[in-house]
Amino acid sequence: MTDQVKIFDTTLRDGEQALPASLSAKEKLQIALALERLGVDIIEAGFPVSSPGDFRSVQMIAREVKNATVCGLARALPADIDACNEALKVAENFRIHTFIATSEIHVGAKLKKSQDEVVDMAVAAVKRARGYTNDVEFSCEDAGRTHIDYLCRMVEAAISAGATTVNIPDTVGYTTPTEFGRIIAQLFNRVPNIDKATISVHCHNDLGLAVANSLAAVEQGARQVECTINGIGERAGNAALEEIAMILKTRSTMLGLDTRINSSEISRTSRLVSQLCNMPVQSNKAIVGANAFSHSSGIHQDGVLKAQNTYEIMTPESVGINKNNLNLTSRSGRHVIKHRLKELGYQPEEYDLEAVYQAFLTLADKKGQVYDYDLEALLFFDKQKHEQAYYELEYLQANSGREIVPSATVRLRVGDASVTASAIGNGPVDAAYNAIIDMIQLDGVELVDFALDSKGEGADALAQVSVIAEYKDRRFHGIGLATDIVEAGVKALIFVLNNTHLADQIDQQKNQQERIAGV
Repeated sequence: MTDQVKIFDTTLRDGEQALPASLSAKEKLQIALALERLGVDIIEAGFPVSSPGDFRSVQMIAREVKNATVCGLARALPADIDACNEALKVAENFRIHTFIATSEIHVGAKLKKSQDEVVDMAVAAVKRARGYTNDVEFSCEDAGRTHIDYLCRMVEAAISAGATTVNIPDTVGYTTPTEFGRIIAQLFNRVPNIDKATISVHCHNDLGLAVANSLAAVEQGARQVECTINGIGERAGNAALEEIAMILKTRSTMLGLDTRINSSEISRTSRLVSQLCNMPVQSNKAIVGANAFSHSSGIHQDGVLKAQNTYEIMTPESVGINKNNLNLTSRSGRHVIKHRLKELGYQPEEYDLEAVYQAFLTLADKKGQVYDYDLEALLFFDKQKHEQAYYELEYLQANSGREIVPSATVRLRVGDASVTASAIGNGPVDAAYNAIIDMIQLDGVELVDFALDSKGEGADALAQVSVIAEYKDRRFHGIGLATDIVEAGVKALIFVLNNTHLADQIDQQKNQQERIAGV
């Protein structure tokens, strides 16, 4: 009989802290719904008190997610805990996660308080949170460097105050597996009320030991692991959810442990997070990397052909990688596209079939053959379209060459109007960008990063451009996809401009509400 380990996903909180540009509320919801399909037990949706935008995102996720517990983070401060409750109370069930530092260096240098004062703050925070929900988690920040006597005292006090989950983080990724496992073992041996709460762990990867430390803790009795998709997070990141889940699944007989994770959703969720967060997955990444199920050695290839498990301890299909790269053409009908998307794990209610099909036909006319990865890319960008985009590309012509000055002509739909502009630049993309910036006359948009990647294989692969732009002291991320690099770059910039327009609208509404409240 196996024992279940809860998976606490913090991609939207700890993971987002490491991103070059913040996710939009719509993007966060899309990730949350993917995590729900994946089978995550708890989704830490954000830090509600940190900003109005984060508050709204947490509230939206709390309202929409039904099959996972939605959680919000709060410092051990009344205002933080109250904000969590306000954002989360629309959920069917929710958790408040409050924390305070416990290591000597944090208590003395950062908090500048005594150990007794910190215990009192922790107890007060847990009790306040329990006034809102019976599901309260307390974290001892930097537990990995906290003296074991004080850590035991803090854990006992938090549980007595009403914490139903106590988290032991290796906040700076300092401990080794043997050392961290020993900390968890001592807590179970020395804290008298330890059986009244679930012990959780949250390990960082500064020394590359986040997953190993998490596994060592689980072997000593921890029954919740906090992790992120693709291991994203502060500094070197967090324990990777996909690695934790597949270790527990692949070695379940030895460990006697399992999770609720639907492993066939792992690859799809990984790709989604990578795309939205603009954080490519390295090719040799365990479980979800491009080379995770590739075999180059002749000996390995021969072995796998004779018996797959000679060199594969899990199958690609077990994590949702479909090895059948089915090619589709412009002669394929809607029913074929719908059927293929269903085989890839997408339900009809998740996309607009007609919109995806028309985009598919356009791509098929350009490429001839369309593959699974193309189809998923089209579906992804269909989901990213603004329902009422303020800026939309209508026409693009770009010229460049060795003997001519690069130039571009762009026509955009701007609101209800159609506007055309031409410009020159250092290259065709730069010329098109200059034309757009001149056309819309939006001051303060500054391009920070431009990255080009290919989606697929060969010379006819789709071009994906990711751009990051600064506007009003905020960063916005945009993605564009097309067979033509210039068009992909223009689409990425338009994606950013639509986000800046949306942000301006939200700011205007907020200012108007504040003026009304002031009156």
